[in-house]
Amino acid sequence: MASAKDTALLILDMVNLFDFEGGGRLARDALSIVPALSALRARFDAAGAPVVYVNDNFTHWQGEFSDLIGRCIAAGGVPATIVGRLRPAPHHYYILKPKHSAFLATALPVLLAKLGVRRLVVTGLAADSCVLVTAQDANMREYRLWVPRDCVAAQTPARKEGALAIVRTALLGDVRSSARMDGLFPV
Repeated sequence: MASAKDTALLILDMVNLFDFEGGGRLARDALSIVPALSALRARFDAAGAPVVYVNDNFTHWQGEFSDLIGRCIAAGGVPATIVGRLRPAPHHYYILKPKHSAFLATALPVLLAKLGVRRLVVTGLAADSCVLVTAQDANMREYRLWVPRDCVAAQTPARKEGALAIVRTALLGDVRSSARMDGLFPV
């Protein structure tokens, strides 16, 4: 059984302007996962388990995470709505990443080691890109893995299901819905 002491929630790229090709489709799906992701984050908070936001910096090399949040709020619409519901709390961690994987050229491996994490719950955007490569990197580092299907988004349902199939079969990860939190933490 996992515990709050060894399990971390990764929230990937949900702080997002969606100002790229296909961004409108991804924004709609991202908005649809916010209620389940918000509830999952609340469960981690209640258990005292770490929540780590890992976000692309969208090539703003001198920007901070707070700058990205501010830009999303200023943009209004879906970016502001998502940030309004999922804005990090002061006790959450955040890391900016330069590319797709949350592990590539970031402090994430050091943070997870310091926290004693052995199981990752990977959520956010996009199921077939950043979520998938982060899950692959987590698998290579021998983390137990759960990618809740209702807490990841993609531009199309086919892309999402294809990515989840890889997580389930090749990475031996759990892809059950976040509603199926059997044994994740004591209630």
